[in-house]
Amino acid sequence: MSSHTTNLNVLSWVQEQVRLCQPDRVVWCDGSDQEAERLYQQAVNEGILLRLNPEKHPRSYYHRSNPNDVARVEQMTYICTSTEEEAGPTNNWCEPRSMYRRLEGLTRGAMKGRTMYVVPYLMGPPGSPLAKVGVELTDSLYVVLNMRIMTRMGDAAWQQLGDSDDFNRGLHCLLDQNPERRLICHFPQDNAIISVGSGYGGNVLLGKKCLALRIGSYLGRREGWLAEHMLILGVESPTGEKTFVAAAFPSACGKTNFAMLVPPTAYKGWKIWTVGDDIAWMYPGADGRLWAINPEAGYFGVAPGTNGATNPNAMATIARDTIFTNVALKPDGTVWWEGHDDPPPSECLDWQGRPWTPASKEKAAHPNSRFTAPMANNPSLAREVNDPAGVPISAIIFGGRRASTLPLVCEAFNWVHGVYMGATMGSETTAAASGAVGQVRRDPMAMLPFCGYNMGWYFRHWLNLRKKIKLPPRIFQVNWFRKGNDGRFLWPGFGENMRVLKWVIDRANGSVGAWETPLGWVPRTQDFDLDGMENFDSSDFENLQNINLEEWRREVLSQDELFMRLYSFLPKEMIFQRELLVARL
Repeated sequence: MSSHTTNLNVLSWVQEQVRLCQPDRVVWCDGSDQEAERLYQQAVNEGILLRLNPEKHPRSYYHRSNPNDVARVEQMTYICTSTEEEAGPTNNWCEPRSMYRRLEGLTRGAMKGRTMYVVPYLMGPPGSPLAKVGVELTDSLYVVLNMRIMTRMGDAAWQQLGDSDDFNRGLHCLLDQNPERRLICHFPQDNAIISVGSGYGGNVLLGKKCLALRIGSYLGRREGWLAEHMLILGVESPTGEKTFVAAAFPSACGKTNFAMLVPPTAYKGWKIWTVGDDIAWMYPGADGRLWAINPEAGYFGVAPGTNGATNPNAMATIARDTIFTNVALKPDGTVWWEGHDDPPPSECLDWQGRPWTPASKEKAAHPNSRFTAPMANNPSLAREVNDPAGVPISAIIFGGRRASTLPLVCEAFNWVHGVYMGATMGSETTAAASGAVGQVRRDPMAMLPFCGYNMGWYFRHWLNLRKKIKLPPRIFQVNWFRKGNDGRFLWPGFGENMRVLKWVIDRANGSVGAWETPLGWVPRTQDFDLDGMENFDSSDFENLQNINLEEWRREVLSQDELFMRLYSFLPKEMIFQRELLVARL
């Protein structure tokens, strides 16, 4: 059991977990290319991964997970704090000591006959004041190989940590993947995570949602920064000026597509640079602006619907060095999913390994099937992604999926109003979420499943942070999904979203007008660039921006549902903002 660290805090904790889990072997991972080659070969030999066609998918692999283990399990996800109030009404809470006892029973001897991998990893660029170190102990080779793509794994972590005790302690045991014994538990006060009984990325790549958001948001409140479920992108104008934007969208609202947007031909000379597609850590800088880093080093994206038209940069990113999970496998050793550029294959194996043809009733790829790819492969990767200071944020965008009510784009009157916009953000449920399709599910700041403490206190933290930011980003709300009376989308979306982005950054830079509505500032037709748009004119734009007061009165009433759950913790400002909106309507 040799290690690459002399940190006594790490060594004694690992020894403790070895005594508990009783693995046959302990392997300390160093993140090197030689190690990766060895582990990939081992994963292929053990049937965990399948090597894909080396000509069509160089250095890429295929994985099928247990059919009962294909998504995050919110009902099995716990925040374990000393009081229930700290976890708040929107999280599952458990008292830490009793949860530790329960988990000890599940993890004792759980790695007998197996190998424990020690995975040191760094979230954020080396040397960043916001970067965090984690150590994940896992008995899953799939987890090790995904963590290698998703984080800065190996020596970078040990260098950042030095002799400190400030690291996230993560333990993951596959067990027998019985859903009855599946738990994802966070202990924010101990900076610890224990995940058992699952092999699915969102539950077991502990750097991702567990550390980067649930533990991260808790640490952010304590240390004065924000851990957010947001993409970060840079917009470069033809003259070379760069403006950075952060944006929060609930799942199935086109987040990765927006992060990797390719401007339409009318925008000659404009470029979009991806800083991150999923998570932003933001802090008040010494210059009075809000700064952000992307703590991740890869993308764990949803495959179905990704193609050359919706996201050419993602397709280029996953052309090599990628792990595909739960997609369909074609006879020539290539992959396919619904919405792929290639037509449906005449025959293939579906995500469960069963023969599939276009006549099959079920989908070939699981709706939540994934690709894990290194960000270095992204042709639109921002140079600033490894800058320890991060990038200055000029605008924050909140989006949702609404067939009516919300206009295409709208700007908040001020920071507090913007926080209210984010807090009342809602999305109509898609097939990806359980429950009836089309119901509005409130998802404040797209953080409802990921906030590691009381949501009411989280709103308060956002409001308090304004005092530390002299030059706050402007806050906007967008809705790409508004439909006409015929049920068709009114806005073409994808690359055309550049037009909305252009108005947003022009507003942030103070160079374009708007008019005041009860909801906020919205672009007039003359403020918004419609040049070169086919089959879309100013009357379509007005239709898309129309605000129906009757609908909005109903909307304000439906916002009550979440506010009532949080009522005893809700900052008064949120209630005042609601009253102001009612008065304006």
